[in-house]
Amino acid sequence: MRIVIFTIGTEGDVRPLIALGLGLKAAGHNVLVATDQSCAALVTDQGLAYAPLNGDFLAWMRSDHSTLKKGLGFFTIMAEARKRLKAMAEQWPRQAMEAAVGADLIIGNGMVYYLAASIGERLAIPVVETQLMPTLPSETPPPVPLPRWLSSLPGFANRALGNAARLMVWRSMRPVYNEKVRPALNLPAYPGLACFDAAFINHPRLYGFSPSLIPPSAAWPGKTLATGAWFLDSPGYEPDKALADFLAAGPPPVYIGFGSMLHHDPESFTAMVMKAIAITGDRVILATGWGGLQAATGADDRIIAIKRVPHDWLFPKLALAVHHGGAGTTSAAARAGIPSVIAPVFGDQPFWAARLAALGAAPPALPREKLSAEHLAEAIRAAKSPAMRAHAAALGEKIRAENGVATALETLSDWGLLHASPSATAAAVEPKRLLAASSRS
Repeated sequence: MRIVIFTIGTEGDVRPLIALGLGLKAAGHNVLVATDQSCAALVTDQGLAYAPLNGDFLAWMRSDHSTLKKGLGFFTIMAEARKRLKAMAEQWPRQAMEAAVGADLIIGNGMVYYLAASIGERLAIPVVETQLMPTLPSETPPPVPLPRWLSSLPGFANRALGNAARLMVWRSMRPVYNEKVRPALNLPAYPGLACFDAAFINHPRLYGFSPSLIPPSAAWPGKTLATGAWFLDSPGYEPDKALADFLAAGPPPVYIGFGSMLHHDPESFTAMVMKAIAITGDRVILATGWGGLQAATGADDRIIAIKRVPHDWLFPKLALAVHHGGAGTTSAAARAGIPSVIAPVFGDQPFWAARLAALGAAPPALPREKLSAEHLAEAIRAAKSPAMRAHAAALGEKIRAENGVATALETLSDWGLLHASPSATAAAVEPKRLLAASSRS
């Protein structure tokens, strides 16, 4: 089968879908990943086909530091996301139609699921939704920024919050599709409350997170499954000599890094982190990432700065990880069986911080914009407690026993969506005709 995967966002939104694509390729399928040019090499280096799909979130964050400051303000972020996505979506119909040429199955991830659904509707191709966080209401709080007091409500209240969050997200996303995507494909507009319509809920949906981290809800439709996380591992990775020597020179260090999250004032934030390190006296690996931290010049031999090292290789060698709470980093730390200290920056990150805290694998989330060295040092000490280490280790054992990619493939087969299907030449020609017709209308 020819399978096309649509996904945009930061690297953390793309890597899991590449892992899923590699699993599909190993099963004999022809896989193409459509994502932003910034992740093109990540796709092709893994041996998968690539197609462009606008979605450069790094450029967004670099050009708008004010949004990062307000990254936990739900309504502010939704309004900004709608504006940015509208600009990105100008080319989505053409790009997606070209990517879908000859496809037998389309997988739409995250915020571009409805793009995949629209292409599937236009071309009569089956579509599967994938998400890296729970987007349907459940007994756990929804993955949106919430005050801490809302993190321990009863299940029925969380389901109500989940429905409210789903509606607010949909109201931000619907104009993107109704104004940019659906008209270009000669499709009718989505109705105002489509997010609650059975036809928009009861379709195949795979959640790429661990059911040990987020308990599945009995209220989810029958074709919604949490498979376990989709990890893009790096077997055979060899570190440089400096990092290898540092790891061998003493006890397991603390990792501090914020991945794809930039900081509007990296100098002062790094200085605060360095002060916290001085308080705790830990050996530390400082990961500069996309720009959340700066390399610690003049630091002592207890600290090493790195830019990028695979989490699957590094995290099992650590005492704990201080990070932003992105879905990928959270899952990597949980799988490694190490505690986390989380300072959320954006979007769903407080949700992941709350999940680890609820499972005893992290202290309560820290406010990054108001974070002090003393509070960070206190959280690091709390994360090193015997009880927290034991909870994190137990969670890691459960997650390492899962195989999210294998479960996803088995589930797609059980649903009748994976099968041997030779591509016909006519199937590759028809989408081009439809694309031409759409562009003329």
